Amino acid sequence: MKLSEELKYRGFVAETTVENPADLDTRESKKFYWGADPSADSLTIGNLAALMMCACFVRHGYEPYLLVGGATGQIGDPKENGERDLKSLDEVEHNKKCIRGQIERVVQADNLTMVDNYDWFREMKYLDFLREVGKAFSMTQLLDRQFVQNRIGEGGSGISYAEFSYTLIQGYDFLHLYREHGVSLQLCGADQYGNCTSGIHLIRRLEGGEADVWSTPLVIDPVTGRKFGKSEGNAIWLASADNGGGNYTSVFDFYQFWLNQPDEAVESLLKIYTLYDRETIEDLMRQHVAAPEKRIAQRALARGVTEVVHGTENAEAIENLTKMLFDKDTDFGEFSEDEILEFAKYLPTVKRGVKLMNALVGNGLAE
Repeated sequence: MKLSEELKYRGFVAETTVENPADLDTRESKKFYWGADPSADSLTIGNLAALMMCACFVRHGYEPYLLVGGATGQIGDPKENGERDLKSLDEVEHNKKCIRGQIERVVQADNLTMVDNYDWFREMKYLDFLREVGKAFSMTQLLDRQFVQNRIGEGGSGISYAEFSYTLIQGYDFLHLYREHGVSLQLCGADQYGNCTSGIHLIRRLEGGEADVWSTPLVIDPVTGRKFGKSEGNAIWLASADNGGGNYTSVFDFYQFWLNQPDEAVESLLKIYTLYDRETIEDLMRQHVAAPEKRIAQRALARGVTEVVHGTENAEAIENLTKMLFDKDTDFGEFSEDEILEFAKYLPTVKRGVKLMNALVGNGLAE
């Protein structure tokens, strides 16, 4: 498939300024950027959907510029219903380091460039910013943004000047990357589309250039009906709790989340979150339709996403562990001592030699 065809097939198409998607296949400048704010020290599977879209562009020859927002992270992306708590500079710095690794692991590209908008904002003077950027926007234009209307309208919580300015800062990021690196395409989730068009406005106004934004739909949890994201209270994190990730998602729980997806959602999730090609996905769905009780598609989904985020070794280990725990036909003799010790990385264990009764009581399984 061509890029435009694969984006449509995988569902990576929402609002865009690209009039004809086929233009992406022959675009002269094949540089894009995508940005994430370090509001936590882990991304979620909501961010992962956008990163999988970025990986799709990379497979078709695009050069990625992936931005970690050290500057915007100090303010916070405006929410629909209230102010974000400000992060300390140390916390922002810690979060930046953590999510950079996650981004690089998902979007694997030899020509990947990581950038941080704090690098160009740290020396910028406030009056210079107002003269160049602030002067390029009308208040009417900014007040028309939907998130601003929600916050200042009747019953709204109000909005600080800091968060109100967020869209100008993000717009300048696009302008800077256009000027310094020739980046003319920004990728984003659908909820960021309005902020991203600020960059197009600045590029056109200050440079007389043309740029575009391409967005992907937000992924909705088919069980709860809410978007996948940390602000929704249903976050599935890319950081692993197994590696000191605090309250984040263990590799075992990550795998189980995908394994338990409902039949009606599994095909779209395979397209978004795995690297399986069209032929493989269609074959999996044929098998799934023929015998849905075997959950063949869900197993493939869980294996595929876990490989992308946690690597092949972890995915294989969790697949074997799941088989050992839940497959009634499992022959425990088929697992070696080393494999069983490997399983202990992912589940609570008791020391060898502890009596069964003490183990049950000690772990709260019996009184």
